[in-house]
Amino acid sequence: MNSHKHARLTPKGRALLVGRVLDEGWTVAAASQAAGVSKRTGFKWLARFKAQGAVGLADRSSRPLRCPRALTMHEQGELEGLRRQRWPLWRIAMQAGRGMTTVSRFMKRLGLSRLKSLEPPVPVVRYERAAAGELLHIDIKKLGRIDGIGHRITGDRTKNHNRGIGWDMVHLAIDDHSRVSFAQVLPDEAAVSCVQFLRQAVAYYASLDVRIERVMTDNGTGYKNT
Repeated sequence: MNSHKHARLTPKGRALLVGRVLDEGWTVAAASQAAGVSKRTGFKWLARFKAQGAVGLADRSSRPLRCPRALTMHEQGELEGLRRQRWPLWRIAMQAGRGMTTVSRFMKRLGLSRLKSLEPPVPVVRYERAAAGELLHIDIKKLGRIDGIGHRITGDRTKNHNRGIGWDMVHLAIDDHSRVSFAQVLPDEAAVSCVQFLRQAVAYYASLDVRIERVMTDNGTGYKNT
């Protein structure tokens, strides 16, 4: 375990405290004061070292050794059965005589916190054209231009060198059958740029012996005006 952020002693500091008492002849009070802890804490680590050795100076889990009110295996099975019958958590808690927190934590561990988790996953419906070139998907991604180092590195938000310097448009074409892609970075998504990109894309696929038959895109404005 890792020591919490307010811990006075790490395992190395505890070993130093114990060593000062056992090897250097310090009193427990003096060694504890030097370590910034109480004398009672010093005696605790000294006793743990004498009982367990160096292993005893490590952090321990704060989890209790016994949980009398923990859910039994039988109760866990009953709660899961009720949940799979689509019972709401409050009703399960009332039926079992347990708190909502206990039931909610148990259902979260099972992955059944939401009723939607009880439904079988919807199969993914995919389609694929029979041959390359039958359908070409075209999309445009808008990316902000970057000039120099930004505030994430300098930490200075008062100087924004990238504000107002414009955008770049990444035009992307993907063949539906083969998933072979072609991309170009152009200054805009106007009709002239769209025509230029489409011609370049068709020429690229032609170099692969693929003839484009249809084009599908949701960037309607640029391609309507071509």
